[in-house]
Amino acid sequence: MRKKLEGNGLWESSRMMLPEHKAAINSQVESLKRRSRIELDEQEWEHVSRAVSESLLRRQQIKVRMFHPIELLTIIGIVDRVDELKGRFMVDGEWFPIRDIEGAALEEYL
Repeated sequence: MRKKLEGNGLWESSRMMLPEHKAAINSQVESLKRRSRIELDEQEWEHVSRAVSESLLRRQQIKVRMFHPIELLTIIGIVDRVDELKGRFMVDGEWFPIRDIEGAALEEYL
């Protein structure tokens, strides 16, 4: 009896698992993997804005950390355009929403 109470013994000793149980376990695992959105303060937004504008004007490569609910997403490239009305920016021909930016830094060439 003691062996069933150790580790994952209760689940392993059970020979039957309903599909509903499996779906519930999988959804719980997925919810634990989800990331929450980071709120940037005014100083961090100023740093991001400066990095994006310098990349646009000086054609320097930029590394932008973006929000994604499941994985870490980093964009590396040169900012081509910024559309403030629609709240998006273009890096290497692809549009990204400005509100999803979590951080930005210019890539320094050595």
